[in-house]
Amino acid sequence: MNDHVRDLASVRDATDRLLTAVATLDNAAVTQPSRLPGWSRGHVLAHLARNADALLNVLEGRPMYASGEARDADIERDAPRPLETQLADLRDSAARFQEAGSAPADWSRTVELRNGVTDSAARVPFRRWIEVELHRVDLGIGYELEDLPEDFVQREVAFLTDRFAGHPGVPSTRVTDGTRAWSTGRDSGGGTEITVTGPAPALLGWLAGRRDGAALLVDGGPLPVLPPL
Repeated sequence: MNDHVRDLASVRDATDRLLTAVATLDNAAVTQPSRLPGWSRGHVLAHLARNADALLNVLEGRPMYASGEARDADIERDAPRPLETQLADLRDSAARFQEAGSAPADWSRTVELRNGVTDSAARVPFRRWIEVELHRVDLGIGYELEDLPEDFVQREVAFLTDRFAGHPGVPSTRVTDGTRAWSTGRDSGGGTEITVTGPAPALLGWLAGRRDGAALLVDGGPLPVLPPL
């Protein structure tokens, strides 16, 4: 069961750590490439701020973004800003999200995200936690997948394997870190199943498109090619 109160606290703590890490940069570092193709660190920071506002919209019953084009334009507009402005925007947008999350609400209700995707309101804070943690890794400033909180990694692996479950382009796959196991991809129908084994951070890197999976052990076929998130 999703515990939105616990997840909101985790988002707040992760955001505080992110702000502390980003504050060590300078204006030149903000303009340098991130680990995301075509995006500078400024693009990542701008996206994080606008995503907080977008998820606030979701919680308050408005469209997440006015349009995909408007989302992209906002990120491009905000990416070149100096560090001080980026930090202030990150801090203020995070505070707005926390305030919305603290308001009395029916957390069992269904909300709509991008592209017609729906979810329970209670899982929105976890979705924000994903954004903060993974994009901090994307900044390339000394925070790696192996540094992510263990409980976050386990939940994100479960979240992503569930996301790809039933996908016709993904073969039936068992994902395991040697202790826990998850199933994803299409139903094998009793046929061959691919098994992908590795440390949980490496599994997360492959599932989230952050690593190529070279460190993983694969049995039963080639490593499945996953659709983009």
